[in-house]
Amino acid sequence: MPNPQDRSPMISLRGITKSFPGVLANDHIDLDIFSSEIHALLGENGAGKSTLMKILFGFYRADAGEIRLSGKPISIRSPRDARSARIGMVFQDLNLIPAFTVAENIALFLPNLKVVLNPQEIDNRINEISKQYGLAVNPRALVSQLSIGEQQKVEILKLLLSDARLLILDEPTRVLAPHEVEALFGVLDNLRKDGYAIVLITHKMKEVLQCADRITVLRSGRVAGTLLRSEATEEKLVKLMFEKALSGLKITESKRDESSKPILELRGIETRAEGAGVTLKGIDLQVRSGEIVGVAGVSGNGQKELCDVVLGMTTCVRGEKYLFEQNLTNRSVGAMRRKGVGFIPENPLAMASIPFMTVLENMALPHTWRYARYGGFAIDWKSLKEDIQKTEKQLGFSVNFYAIAKSLSGGNLQRMVILREMTHDPHLIIASYLTRGLDMQSAIAARQALIQARERGAGILFISEDLEELFMLSDRLLVLYGGRFVGEFKPSETNIYEVGHLMTGSKVEHVG
Repeated sequence: MPNPQDRSPMISLRGITKSFPGVLANDHIDLDIFSSEIHALLGENGAGKSTLMKILFGFYRADAGEIRLSGKPISIRSPRDARSARIGMVFQDLNLIPAFTVAENIALFLPNLKVVLNPQEIDNRINEISKQYGLAVNPRALVSQLSIGEQQKVEILKLLLSDARLLILDEPTRVLAPHEVEALFGVLDNLRKDGYAIVLITHKMKEVLQCADRITVLRSGRVAGTLLRSEATEEKLVKLMFEKALSGLKITESKRDESSKPILELRGIETRAEGAGVTLKGIDLQVRSGEIVGVAGVSGNGQKELCDVVLGMTTCVRGEKYLFEQNLTNRSVGAMRRKGVGFIPENPLAMASIPFMTVLENMALPHTWRYARYGGFAIDWKSLKEDIQKTEKQLGFSVNFYAIAKSLSGGNLQRMVILREMTHDPHLIIASYLTRGLDMQSAIAARQALIQARERGAGILFISEDLEELFMLSDRLLVLYGGRFVGEFKPSETNIYEVGHLMTGSKVEHVG
C-alpha cells in the first residue's frame, strides 16, 4: 500500500464538532481518509465514532467544521448529498425490506432508475459485481430467506452498484460466524485493491490488527492518535483508548455440582412463531447453580424466542418450564422476576428501557415493588441509588442517573441494563449479547460480573454471537440453528470453526 503521506486524501474532515443535549460527541476532529485503504476507527463507548461517520454520511449535521472532497469543501446535509459525493454507509442494523427480493432492495437504492425497470438488466449488474468481489448472492432470493452474512453482502452490493467509492461499515462483524468474518475481510481486501476507501468501525482489536491499514483512536470525542498497522500493537491501542492499563479478566473454575437439581429446566419446549419470528422445536435445556451455559448462533435463529420463553413473554404450545423444580410453564414475567430472574436483552433500547425516562427511572422499572412506598404513590429513590452505586463499585463502571435513556450511546445503554440486572443478585441470569456495543474495558467488567455471579451460585444462560467470548466463559456450549439445538459441547471438545459452521447451517449434525 502506498504511503498516505505521499498522496492526497479522498476525504478530509476538519474541526468537526457535534453536541447533543449534555454530551459533546465530537470535539474539533480532524481525519483524513485515503483511497485504496481500510481505515479503522476505534474508541470506547461514547467516544464519538459512529457520530463522526454519520456526519460524513449526512445522517447528522455538524455544529462546526468542514468536509473536503479531493481538497475542495463540500456540503453534506443529507444522505442524498453523501451518495452524490460517492459515500455510502452500512449501519449496524441492516436496512433491507425482508419481503422484497435482493434485486428489488438494490433497485430501490439505485440513482436515476428508469420509469420501467428491466429486472434482467439489474440481475446482470448484481451478478457482475458479485462475481468480481466475491459477493455471491441470488438476485431473485427473498431477503427474509437470507442469512445475516448474505444480507450484509446485499448491503455492500447496494453501495457498489450506486457507485460509492467510500464505504463506511459500522460494526460489520458483530453478527457473523468466524468463517463469514474471514470471507468479509477477503471482500474488503479486493475492494481496497481496486481503489475503494473503507472505514471500519469496530470494537474488536484483533480484527483491526488483522485487516486495517491505518487505525485512528477516538477518546472523549477527540482524536487520541493515528497509527499505521505496521506501528500498531494491542498495547499501544489500549493505551490510546483508555490512558491506563486494563485489568485482566479473572476466570475461576466453575463450582457447579452436576448431580444437583437444575435452577432452570426446559422439557420439550415448542412455540408458535409470530410475524417474522422463529418457531422453537423440541428444546431441552438445563442450567444448574454455579454454571454458565453458552448458546451460540447467528442472530435470528431462535435466541430471542428462547429468552422470551424463559422469561414468560411467549407461551409454550408444548412442553414444560421449571424454575427451582416448580412448574412455571406460561407464568408471567412478573412471576419470573420475583423468583429472582435477571434479564439482559439483545436490544436494550427497545426491550429493556423506556427511551424518554431517565436512567434512574429506568433502573426502578423491574423492581418497583422493592422501592414502592405509601402504597405505590412514591418511590424510594435514595435506596435505589444506594443499591445501584454498590453494584457500580463492583463492576467498575457507572452511569449518569439523570440522563435520558434515548440520549445514551448503545454501549452506555447496555451498561445501564447490566447494572440494573446485577444489582439484586439474581438466582438465574439470562444474558443475551452481554457485551454487544461495549468497549474493551466495559466488556471485561461485564464478563467479570457474570463470573462473580457464577461464583456465588447463580445459574447463567449466556447467549452471544462472539465465539471467543463463549469459549472463554461457558462451562457448556449449545448451538442454536433454525429454532433447534443442533450441537452440545464442552468448549474443550470443539473449536470455533466447527461451531461456526453449525451456526450457519453448513454443517448441521443433530444431536439427540
